[in-house]
Amino acid sequence: MTHATGGSNLRVDGEALWTDLMETARFGGTPKGGIKRLTLTAEDRQVRDWFVKACEDLGCAVSCDSMGNLFARRPGRDDSLPPITMGSHLDTQPTGGKFDGILGVLGGLAVLRALREAGHVTRHPIELINWTNEEGSRFTPPMMCSGVFAGVFTEQEVLDKRDRAGLRFGEELEAIGYRGEEICGRHPLAAYFELHIEQGPILEAEDRTIGAVAGVQGMRWYEVTVRGRDAHAGSTPMPLRHDTLLASARMIAALAEVARAHAPGVGTVGLIENRPNSNNVVPGETFFTVDIRHPDDGVVAAMEAAFQARFRAIAEAGGVTLEIVPIWDAPAVHFDPACVAMVADAAREAGFDPRPIVSGPGHDAAYVARVAPTAMIFVPCKDGLSHNEEESITQADAQAGANVLLGAILRADAAF
Repeated sequence: MTHATGGSNLRVDGEALWTDLMETARFGGTPKGGIKRLTLTAEDRQVRDWFVKACEDLGCAVSCDSMGNLFARRPGRDDSLPPITMGSHLDTQPTGGKFDGILGVLGGLAVLRALREAGHVTRHPIELINWTNEEGSRFTPPMMCSGVFAGVFTEQEVLDKRDRAGLRFGEELEAIGYRGEEICGRHPLAAYFELHIEQGPILEAEDRTIGAVAGVQGMRWYEVTVRGRDAHAGSTPMPLRHDTLLASARMIAALAEVARAHAPGVGTVGLIENRPNSNNVVPGETFFTVDIRHPDDGVVAAMEAAFQARFRAIAEAGGVTLEIVPIWDAPAVHFDPACVAMVADAAREAGFDPRPIVSGPGHDAAYVARVAPTAMIFVPCKDGLSHNEEESITQADAQAGANVLLGAILRADAAF
C-alpha cells in the first residue's frame, strides 16, 4: 500500500462487476434489451432491494434519508471522520440502457468488494450512494434528490411534485418503502466521486478509455404551452386557423436553429402533447418541453433570449398565444481541482491517459459539488449512444472505470 499518494495494487473484480450489471438489468428489462425503471416504481423498489442486500452481504450498513437516497457505509479506522463517498443512480429513462447511472453504483459496489477481499481498511469510512430520481423522466426536474441534499430544492417542494398521471412524489416514495428518517442533507461527506458512461462520442472517437471530468455544462428546462382554437379540419380555411401544432412545429425548428447558431450549444424538444389529438380537428392546444445547454452560462442566457424571441414572433404570426414557464436552471459546474487530479493520477497509475472533458449531460455530482469536493470519471459508450435501449459498453472499459474509481477513493482517503 502506498500511503503517501493513496495509490494501491488493489484491483476490482471485472467479472463480478459485469455479472452485477447483467443481473440488475432484469429489473425493468425491456424486450429490446434495455431497461424501463422509472423512479419510485415497483422496478425501482426491486433494484433497491437488490442493492441493499448486496451491500449488506459485503458487511456494509445501509441507511436511507427522507428523500430515499441510500448510503451503504463501510467503516474506516477512524469512524469519526466524514466518509469518502461514491455513487450514482439506479433509475432509468423510459427506454433506457443497462449502464447509464447504474455503472456508477455497481462500480462503487466493486470498489467495496475489492476492499473487503483485500482486507484493506481505509482511514475514513467509505460510502456508496444511490441518489433518488436522477433522470427526471417521471418527476421533473432531474437530479431532484441530490438537489435537496445540496439545498437547491426544499424537501417539501419535491415531496409535492406530481408526475404526468398526477401521482405525488411523497406518496410514491412511501409506497415503495424507501423514505428514511434522516433529514436529507444532514449526511456528512468528505468527498464524492461518480463513475459514469460518457453518453457522448468523444472518448470513443479518440480511442481513450478514461475521461477526467472537469465540470458540467449549464442547462435550463422550460415547459411551453401554445393555445389557439380547436376547429374542423374540413371546413376551416387555412388563413382562418389558429393551429397550435403547426406553430409548435415552427418553434421546434427555430430552437434547433438557435442551438446551431450557438455551437457547441444544444437545444432539444423531447416531450410533446397535442390536444385534442384527433385526426380531423385543427389542434387548439399544444404542450412541449425545451432543454437548452452550453458550457458557458452567458451563452445559455443568450440562447434563452433568442429562442423566446423566435417563439413569440411565431406565435403572433400564427394567431396563437404562448406561455413559457422555466422549470429548471442548473448553472455550469466546475469540479474540485484536487479531486479531478486524483482521478487523473489514478488513471495514469492504471495505465491510461486521462482525457480532460466537460460533461454535456447533468449528473448528481453537479449538485453534490455544491456541498463537497467532487469529481467524475467517464468511460466510453458505443457510438456515444445513451438514453437508448441499445446503449452499450465493454466489460474492459467498465472494469477500467471502476479501477480508476478505486484509485481515486484511496487517494482521497489519504488526502482529506
